[in-house]
Amino acid sequence: MSEDLIKGRLGGADGFGVRCAIDGDRISGRAGGGLYGKDIDLEITERGVQGTVGNESVRIELEDGELRGNVGGQKLVLRGVDRVTGFLGEPIVGWNIVAQQQGERLSGQLGSTVLGRTFELDLGSAPGWVGTLVAVVALYALEPRVSGAVSR
Repeated sequence: MSEDLIKGRLGGADGFGVRCAIDGDRISGRAGGGLYGKDIDLEITERGVQGTVGNESVRIELEDGELRGNVGGQKLVLRGVDRVTGFLGEPIVGWNIVAQQQGERLSGQLGSTVLGRTFELDLGSAPGWVGTLVAVVALYALEPRVSGAVSR
């Protein structure tokens, strides 16, 4: 089986790149560059997704039609396959998630239109929810406001 890639950018020109290979049920790659980046290693299981981003754990499970769990210290909820919505974090200081898949392309918004990050990813043959999860995990890894340095 040939390797599939999820690749693209979060945050436009001021943002950072994401590149992950999909091999069977395993997604591995990197968010950011060589000096400022984090490794992503995820596995799709029968119950959800588990793995790591940098030195933080990722564990989400399918529950009542939604993926629910944690990315590091933040709660995550994702709904949908091609059109994905959800939330990362807590109400008021969290990040809304909206993404739409069109063919092999995924575009979306994490957070508000003012303070959030847009993203564009090529999915290969991956479904939109997988690309959205990769974008959320990458944002968590590299955005200090998301990973716990949120001013309250």
